Amino acid sequence: MIQAIRETNFMAYIETEANRISPTATSSKIRHLLKFTNDLDGATFYAYARTEVINERYTSLDFVYTLDSAADRYLGQVGLIPAGYFKYEAYEISWGGAVSLTLTTAPFTEKTILPVLPTNGVVEGLVAIGILYLAEKSGSEEVQYTEYEAPKSTNTIYYGQ
Repeated sequence: MIQAIRETNFMAYIETEANRISPTATSSKIRHLLKFTNDLDGATFYAYARTEVINERYTSLDFVYTLDSAADRYLGQVGLIPAGYFKYEAYEISWGGAVSLTLTTAPFTEKTILPVLPTNGVVEGLVAIGILYLAEKSGSEEVQYTEYEAPKSTNTIYYGQ
């Protein structure tokens, strides 16, 4: 599970190497496209991480918060709203040549097929699924509760008199 706070940058740590599809590609030639789907309204957001480090046991992905309308999936920007639960899917994208995250060289979604060139990324397939919990900022919750204060004296209820 990825945990993040709304309107802030966040790091995600997910297991991708155990399910790697393209074992011949080096980690420097692989990036992951994440698809976030809101549990409440079904809205879908896509993003590549701003920085991605593939380790033996996990992959760390760095995402930057931005307004929803201005999010650029190729720069690691996400504008996830509202707070709550999102399902995520991580897709392995591999390049034959240098990795280039642009509209013309990196797949836009998991269904995008680009011309076969070493400069273009290829969607290899789904390598990880999970849940992202996006909490609200402390003090800005939509519903706020006040703590019950106990009375200063004892309250006695007499019955039947």
